[in-house]
Amino acid sequence: MAEITTKRTGEFVRALIKFLMDSPDGAPAKQTMAAVANQFKLTDYEAGSYPSSPGQRFNYILRFATVDLVKAGWMAKHKGIWTATDAGRAALAQFKDPAAFYQEAKRLYQIWRKAQPVDEHDATNDEIEVPETIRTFEVAEEEAWQEIWSHLAKIPPYEFQDMVRQLLEVMGYHVSWVAPPGRDGGIDIIAWTDPLGTKPPRIKVQVKRRSDPIPVNELRSFMAMLVDGDVGLFVTTGGFTRDAMDEARLSASRMITLIDRTRLVELWIEHYNKLSEYGRRMLPLRPIYFLAPPD
Repeated sequence: MAEITTKRTGEFVRALIKFLMDSPDGAPAKQTMAAVANQFKLTDYEAGSYPSSPGQRFNYILRFATVDLVKAGWMAKHKGIWTATDAGRAALAQFKDPAAFYQEAKRLYQIWRKAQPVDEHDATNDEIEVPETIRTFEVAEEEAWQEIWSHLAKIPPYEFQDMVRQLLEVMGYHVSWVAPPGRDGGIDIIAWTDPLGTKPPRIKVQVKRRSDPIPVNELRSFMAMLVDGDVGLFVTTGGFTRDAMDEARLSASRMITLIDRTRLVELWIEHYNKLSEYGRRMLPLRPIYFLAPPD
């Protein structure tokens, strides 16, 4: 049977880290693997498939190799999004030779593995079963989150605004005003911590259902509408630029919380059972439990 050399795998994973370095906010796993594959002329073996598994063998090779990179601390995976870490950037600069690069990742993986508690189940696992379990888990998670992201992207803007309103209400806040269709002056929702709106803070919310990240100038425009006693909440499906996140974190005069699509869905899941039937239909979710690989 044909084999993939350490050098060849090293070429793949170096290209992977390079690609992720150009995507500081990370990139979907499927998009990342396709981008890496496009940089190489795959051999017949790499472009082929395993008899019992669909898709290119290349995807399995690269995904299995990322196990080493993650445990080495060179990349991270979260809800289907892959990102390169500072340690991964440093390793790319330090290990120019592809074989040496991947060998170092494997060495760090072995250090991590030896540090893990060993139980009877672990002792019976071989090196093939662990990556296969991880692949199955990752693919299921990635596909689930991509479906959620796709669903959020299709929700009409005012329905998305109403979704945020309902979430705030089941979290215990009292919504006193929701912007009607049309120009809203930059504020979409006003909420309070008490039913009569007599106790500070007043919560001003801006809601944006969009695909591009919120830039710092747009965040500043929203923050300019916050006065003493106000707390700002900026909710968007597009995320925030690095400058915008820094602005929110370092602001000394305005209290502002940023909620991207991941945090929004996490809150939705946390409070899902409190939502009305109408609310649940906006983003219907159902948990499915299966055996997860070791962390």
